Amino acid sequence: MRIALLGYGKMGKTIESIAKERDHEIVLKVEADIENYALDKIDADVAIDFSVPKAAYKNITTAFKYEIPVVSGTTGWLDDYDKAVKKCNEANTAFVYASNFSIGVNLFFKLNEHLAGMMKNLQEYDIEIEEIHHTEKLDAPSGTAISLAQQIITKNPYKNNWQLDHAQKDEIPVYAKRIENVPGTHTVSYKSKIDSLEIMHTANSREGFAKGAVIAAEWLKDKKGVFTMQEVLSGILG
Repeated sequence: MRIALLGYGKMGKTIESIAKERDHEIVLKVEADIENYALDKIDADVAIDFSVPKAAYKNITTAFKYEIPVVSGTTGWLDDYDKAVKKCNEANTAFVYASNFSIGVNLFFKLNEHLAGMMKNLQEYDIEIEEIHHTEKLDAPSGTAISLAQQIITKNPYKNNWQLDHAQKDEIPVYAKRIENVPGTHTVSYKSKIDSLEIMHTANSREGFAKGAVIAAEWLKDKKGVFTMQEVLSGILG
């Protein structure tokens, strides 16, 4: 498979390494935005976008223009997500966006959703989310933390929003910490006067995110439409 890398920071380099291990070819490496690159000349089977928030929408939709399917894990640009979906459908190509491509994190999402459903009527428990990432991460809270909060809100009739650090009774507080060399840790806690319950996912390296993105790209090749990582998982895990 011929892969265009849109974003060539630490994640891009890790994706490159894993893609080559899986016998794929990297045909383009875009440092930040796609302004000076000719996607129409590279014959890519799929593009993987781990760029920066300000460049993501242009990178993704430029790939769609040339009917190149896109796997995107860039966070912090989702105000333009619906527009990107429209561009994908107009170009009759394919798109997978996920706040986190780690297989473990996506299993964690399923666990979080199930637990939220079990806890939805237990008002005595306060809910909070904590995420810890490396100091180079540009957005806070992480896209993964936001996804966790949104899952809980969907299941819990007493929570209608999330807020960074400070929250009202009907909101979920999300605490974002930045510590050097931490790939990513997410914790969802339920706390009452009598006990506490928490679930946690800890990434030991960037390889889990990168491998998941490459697996998603393999799955997406030759498909049409807009998909989620949960659909990718269903396709590969059965």
